[in-house]
Amino acid sequence: MLSHNDFHYSVTVQTDDLAMVHCLRGLSMFAQAEGNKRIPWGGTKENDWEQHHHCVTFHFSSPRYRSEFEEQVTRLLPKDSWTRVGDSDENPAKPQDGHESWL
Repeated sequence: MLSHNDFHYSVTVQTDDLAMVHCLRGLSMFAQAEGNKRIPWGGTKENDWEQHHHCVTFHFSSPRYRSEFEEQVTRLLPKDSWTRVGDSDENPAKPQDGHESWL
């Protein structure tokens, strides 16, 4: 069973559109083909997005799943509505307080 520490391949995206955050969250669940599909979008609630200057970070258990996420984001979402800020291979997901909600 995969733990949060296994989800250490991250990508950070900036968007000023909260609806876009919801779209990104759905695509992160789609791209993460195994394990807990909610871990990739942990820490992307509305208050997290606001506190991080409209940036959200998604965590995946493999570089392949991160690449799948980026491919789908590029294919499906308007290019002027989001910006890829960066990535890391050493940024493990952190368990979130309480039960994850959609926002």
